[in-house]
Amino acid sequence: MRVVVIGGVAGGMSAAARLRRLDENAEIVVVERSGNVSFANCGLPYHVGGVIEERSALLLQTPKSLAARFGIDVRVRTEAVAIDPERKVVTIRSIDDGTETELAYDKLILSPGARPVRPPIPGIERALSLRDVEDTDAMIAAVGGARTAVVVGGGFIGLEVAENLLHKGLSVAVVEATDQVMAPLDPEMVSPVHQALRDAGIDLRLGAAVTEIGATDVTLSDGSRLPADLVVAAIGVRPDSALAETAGLTLGDRGGIVTDEFHRTLRDGTATADIYAVGDAVEKIDRLTGEPAMIPLANTANLQGRRVADHIGGLSGAGRPTQGTAIVGLLGLQIASTGWNEKRLRAAERPYLAIHTHPASHATYYPGAETMALKLLVDPDTDEILGAQGVGRDGVDRRIDVIATAMQGGLTAGQLAELELAYAPQFSSAKDPVNMLGFVAENHRTGVTTSIQWHEIEAAMAGGASLIDVRTPGEFAAGAIPGAINIPVDELRERLAELPEGDLLVHCAVGIRGHIAGRLLAAHGRTARNLSGGYRTWVAGAASL
Repeated sequence: MRVVVIGGVAGGMSAAARLRRLDENAEIVVVERSGNVSFANCGLPYHVGGVIEERSALLLQTPKSLAARFGIDVRVRTEAVAIDPERKVVTIRSIDDGTETELAYDKLILSPGARPVRPPIPGIERALSLRDVEDTDAMIAAVGGARTAVVVGGGFIGLEVAENLLHKGLSVAVVEATDQVMAPLDPEMVSPVHQALRDAGIDLRLGAAVTEIGATDVTLSDGSRLPADLVVAAIGVRPDSALAETAGLTLGDRGGIVTDEFHRTLRDGTATADIYAVGDAVEKIDRLTGEPAMIPLANTANLQGRRVADHIGGLSGAGRPTQGTAIVGLLGLQIASTGWNEKRLRAAERPYLAIHTHPASHATYYPGAETMALKLLVDPDTDEILGAQGVGRDGVDRRIDVIATAMQGGLTAGQLAELELAYAPQFSSAKDPVNMLGFVAENHRTGVTTSIQWHEIEAAMAGGASLIDVRTPGEFAAGAIPGAINIPVDELRERLAELPEGDLLVHCAVGIRGHIAGRLLAAHGRTARNLSGGYRTWVAGAASL
């Protein structure tokens, strides 16, 4: 049996290596367009910035090492230009001399990945992208003679590149056409990211598009110009599915290759027996809806490659839905998310409950504790976890991973309270932040507490509700929500007569004292909605407007 793999790196090489472990007798050929078949593409920005000093550290395997260990025939700088499914033949072309040959297959695995988006902006040819090692070499060469840089796009890759160019001593601007960077985050969660970028000296331009790239500068839609010895296009990616399309394979609405649960491609609505597809070029299935989604993640590509090899090797090989769990490290922050965000839930008109907390990364009495912001989105009827986001300097990675695992395992929000998680003062608190999210969800589900969101405060007060700030007078004096009445929680019992008639809203710094105040008021015949995440969340949200 000959198995031909088009495209290496995560999906393709995972499939090839796994298949060899399952079948010693298979002939495995990998065709890779670039000069490197197995490299750490997630590490490319950090080599540009000099954090990863040695280029060789990015090269995980070479054609020679793969031949020696796995007996795989790897052909780099070779491009697949056509597939004939009827004859089961791939036409390949040498990039060096243009020679074309045919390569027969019994099984074909497509792993072409995604291509950077290159919009038709005048001068776009001057903009660099970062997709492979060759792109990295070109960017490093350009950085050497540059003093200013403009990064177009505020997604994960764009921000990683911006930080690393800053690390190299360049004056950096980031231009993002929407009103925020990092689309998976909601506005109040991304606010500290915006602040961190500006505090680091990055010129952050939101709500502005690049209209022209000149020889030494970039022009924006607001008419301003930014100096730019170096321009990086990090606007996003689209599936590299042209080869599949010309072969008659089915594509989805956004150009992704459609596959069945075993990652077999489709032709005329029927799964092909011998052509599989994996990685960023492939449509995934959204875990929450079961609908197609384009989610380009390395861990998903790796798993898909493994499952395809399993299926070819006679094992189950079924895939899994995807919930888009991701994290980025930026200027000392950990920024992570999983599942859907509030913006997407609103757009889909799906009911949800948002829970905000601001816990410490570990016990506050142990030195070095850092405050993080966590947000959990929950179905108010079923208690299903719909998504989560986290931003902080420590501990965010662990918490989002636990929540992502809970989602994958079908746990409800309230069941987060029951998780038995590792505890020692330098790692967590006896009530882990994930447990605390579960407690809050449990309180909402049982009616112990009700909440109001930061973006609902103004309308509620305009409708006649009174906002009671239960922080200390010193905290209140340092900054308060306009119109709030300050009655510290420790004085509330004695000052109940001062409370206005009608609807009450309460808040503290992060929500804990507000919850205590709400319970106290309930015991005295008054009800109050607690501001989710407290004043800290309101400030972050207000800054995003």
